[in-house]
Amino acid sequence: MNPKVDFYFNKAEKWQPELALLRTIALECGLVEELKWGVPCYTFQNRNVALIHAFKEYCALLFVKGALLSDPSGLLVQQTENVQGARQARFTNAQQISDLKPTLQAYLYEAMEVERLGLKVEPKATGPLVFPEEFQRQLEANLALKTAFAALTPGRQRAYHLHFSAPKQAKTRESRIEKCLPQIFEGKGLHD
Repeated sequence: MNPKVDFYFNKAEKWQPELALLRTIALECGLVEELKWGVPCYTFQNRNVALIHAFKEYCALLFVKGALLSDPSGLLVQQTENVQGARQARFTNAQQISDLKPTLQAYLYEAMEVERLGLKVEPKATGPLVFPEEFQRQLEANLALKTAFAALTPGRQRAYHLHFSAPKQAKTRESRIEKCLPQIFEGKGLHD
């Protein structure tokens, strides 16, 4: 156990028994416990294998490259359609975790083997990003914006695409675009 990670388990208002069980299972598999992104992260050969998360409706053991796991028990869930590699095993009580302990250990060992072999999740091919009209007009009217946006990494461009395209109302899309313009000009991503 890594004392730096203890705060996460101690501060959890919900899911404490479940989180403790997940932690024990990960450590029993010989993974190294670290704190990354403010959550417990379990590594093998300095590579991220799994994370433990607490959410409102469930707690989860997230497999960083879960898309590469065989998942014979059908436990793994893709959080959103935009997540490519990570998969979660979700739980709502400690008994579920206890009952699945051997299965979870098998999944963790398989995830460690994925890392040992150096396997990588191949990103899904995506077509060109089609931005909402409101942003297209901004790009056409402002050469500096077009240049700044083109200089962003594809991942940052995609994050802005998702952010700008999500609202149904034009007014909301325009507001989001206006708020993000300074970040784009600074070469920053949506969450930088």
